[in-house]
Amino acid sequence: MTKAASAAAKDLAAAGVGGVHLAWADNNGIPRSRVVPVGGLADAAVRGVGATSLFAVFDSHDAITFSHPGLGTPSGDIRLVPVIDRLRRLAGQPALAWAPVHQLAADGSPWPYCQRSVLERQVAEATQRGLEFRAGYELEFTVTPAGSEDVVAAPGHRGPAYSPHALVGLDGFVGALLHDFAANGLQIGQLHAEYGVAQLELSLAATDPVSAADDQLLARQTIHAAAHTHGLAVSFAPLVGLGTAGNGWHLHTSVRRKGRNLLSGNGVPADEGASYLGGLLRDLPALTAITAPSVPSTMRLRPGFFAGAYAFWGVENREAPLRYVPGSALLGADHANVELKTSDASANPYLAMAVVLAAGMAGIEDAVVPPDPIAEDPGGWSEGERDTRGVLRLPSSPSEQDSALLANSRVAGVLGNELLGAFRAVRASDAAWAAERAPEEIVAAHLWRY
Repeated sequence: MTKAASAAAKDLAAAGVGGVHLAWADNNGIPRSRVVPVGGLADAAVRGVGATSLFAVFDSHDAITFSHPGLGTPSGDIRLVPVIDRLRRLAGQPALAWAPVHQLAADGSPWPYCQRSVLERQVAEATQRGLEFRAGYELEFTVTPAGSEDVVAAPGHRGPAYSPHALVGLDGFVGALLHDFAANGLQIGQLHAEYGVAQLELSLAATDPVSAADDQLLARQTIHAAAHTHGLAVSFAPLVGLGTAGNGWHLHTSVRRKGRNLLSGNGVPADEGASYLGGLLRDLPALTAITAPSVPSTMRLRPGFFAGAYAFWGVENREAPLRYVPGSALLGADHANVELKTSDASANPYLAMAVVLAAGMAGIEDAVVPPDPIAEDPGGWSEGERDTRGVLRLPSSPSEQDSALLANSRVAGVLGNELLGAFRAVRASDAAWAAERAPEEIVAAHLWRY
């Protein structure tokens, strides 16, 4: 590793790179980093870079909560060790490079609060079970002129939704995204003007789960830099205005055994593929506590906004929190996947991915049989109709999310006691902050967090 890091540092220095972002995401989904001079990269790859252990209990507003006993004092240090094979030069920030990190204890031993390691454990578990996952994100974000505080009042484009005309004024920004993503090793499936106010969406190509989570972090850095260069700012917040469509970061997954996509089928998944989807549906309330965990997340999950307010699944149903995307003669069986819509930028991508894999694998293990798919929007049904079909409202407040998480040992157990305690402490701190504020203030305070 030292030799690879030294060689990489030499190449970066020759290209004019001065420093490297050592990046991770905290328990609020907020990217954090340390920049090391390029000459210190090789040492960092061996000994890491110091940081306070309290990053695990930062809340969404940079307040530190000491309510988790494991991190209840200001004492303690960890080491951030870059993953050299994921090192990338940043095309939009040519003096800088970027690499994700492992968070280790001060003595170099595993640290229970490292979210990337949680995901790596689930991938290893999948391998032991003979399963292989592919995953990719769709990222929605809102564009506004730099310096704007009200993104709804100062939209970066005025639509129409899905129209090429909406992008004409953003040609430079769009061109930079296409160039910089390719240069940073990120493959875009497509990019377009979305439905929400000044909203864009781009999709990342499917890859292995750990790389997909890394890519999500790198994509944010790339988008922010391109926007800054073109006099723009972007908000990834789950909600940018009351009554507007929110920003989801939809997580697509598929699962294979011996190279065969288990989700392929005759219009619906069968056997183990159906059980994978059934496992996700069974654990969806607890999953959402991890994949859409912020106070604005609960405000985004409303009926009629294609966000997923009720627990059900459907075939190509964009109101469903679990949208099954089948293969076809044109696309091939490998195209089949499940989209989780109750996911956004406030989720730590490694934890979100880890709990989704765990829930799906448990569904396969338990041979869960999902109910029939639903093609309508249950939000338009009566409460009695939803009760008859067994369609429940997903948690719509921090306390409901916390209860759902605690009640589900399959999902909570993925994090482990230490990380679960820190995660819950952070969520409680956020909830206490929000309890004293109006909805408009809550939305405004999260606009630039992610």
